[in-house]
Formats: sequence, C-alpha cells, structure tokens
Amino acid sequence: MLFQTPQSDLVSGPVIIGVDEAGRGPLAGPVVAAAVVLGEAYPEGLDDSKKLSAKRREALDEQIRETCRWALSVVEPVEIDRINIFAATMTAMTRAVATLCEKLECDPGEVLIDGNMTPQGKVEGWHWPARPIVGGDGIEPCISAASIIAKVHRDRLMVEAAERHPHYGWERNKGYGTAEHMAALRTHGPTPLHRRSFAPVAQLELL
Repeated sequence: MLFQTPQSDLVSGPVIIGVDEAGRGPLAGPVVAAAVVLGEAYPEGLDDSKKLSAKRREALDEQIRETCRWALSVVEPVEIDRINIFAATMTAMTRAVATLCEKLECDPGEVLIDGNMTPQGKVEGWHWPARPIVGGDGIEPCISAASIIAKVHRDRLMVEAAERHPHYGWERNKGYGTAEHMAALRTHGPTPLHRRSFAPVAQLELL
C-alpha cells in the first residue's frame, strides 16, 4: 500500500530523501515506512514523532502531505512472520523510496535513514546512496517528517483494526505488548493481525 502527494516545489539542490519507520516493536499490526523529500514550504517544528503530542503529529502530518513529496509502504504481519521484522522493515523502506523515486522521476543524491543501518546490501532493489543517522528523526527535518507521517498512518490503521478486534485495546496501545493487550491475548488468543513469530504471541499459542 503506497501513497504520494501531488507535485510541490522541492528544496533546492540535490534531492535528499528522509526515511523512517513505525511499528517495529509491536506484537500486532504492520510495520510502516515513509520516505519524504521536503518542499520549500515544509512546516516548522518537525521533530521525532515520539516527542510530539498526538494532536501536534496530526497537524504536522497534514502539512507534510500538503507541502512535501512522500510515499508510504505497509508490510503486513503475514509478511513480517515470513521474512522477520528486520527484513520487513528494510523491505518497507526500500518500497517507499522506490515509489517516491518513481514519482519524482529521478534518483536521490542521498537517502538519510533513522538508525544505525540501511537496506544497502540487505534488500534486493536498494541501489541508492544511503547514510544512517542515529537519532536522525530528531536531527534531520526530512527524517522527522518521515517519522511523523509513518507513525500517524500506522496509528490510524491500528485504530481502524481495533474496531474489528475490540478486545485488545489497540486504539490505545497501537499493538504494543501492554498489560491490557497481553491479558486480552491470554483470554481471546491471537488475531490474524498478530505477529506469530514474536515470542509473546508464539508462546501463548503453545499453551
């Protein structure tokens, strides 16, 4: 599942893409990666999405989508279980960058990625120059923007999923292994959105 905005003016100079993911650690739901090229009128106050209130993230998400070029990639739990969460995260990043490059009709001068690793040499199809930046979502505005739209999109997916699976509190915990979520897992068992390769879910299935 991939999304892009209409064309907007880009920051001058070589195209720089910022990349981040949301949902690497939860027991349920997808992992989502975002790729962003800042527009000239990108919003002020970009930061690590985890440091922002939900209301502020929502406002910035709307502004980023309106002023920047972006793409999202969603890797579902069944694929996470098949290839493992690390590979799923690297795959989501690769798909997001590939889609954004297709819309831009050019390759980036550099891809900046939050963390200490890149998909280079780990995922078939990654062929762009990349630089990992630890804490990049709080340092580089393009990574901050990716962090925000990835988290907001994933949070919305989990709220929607909570309507179909109301026992687990996903509208509050977004699939993370909170006490509420674990208690519901013990009572109701896993859903199709649970990551069966994750130890807490796999161990419950053995009981």
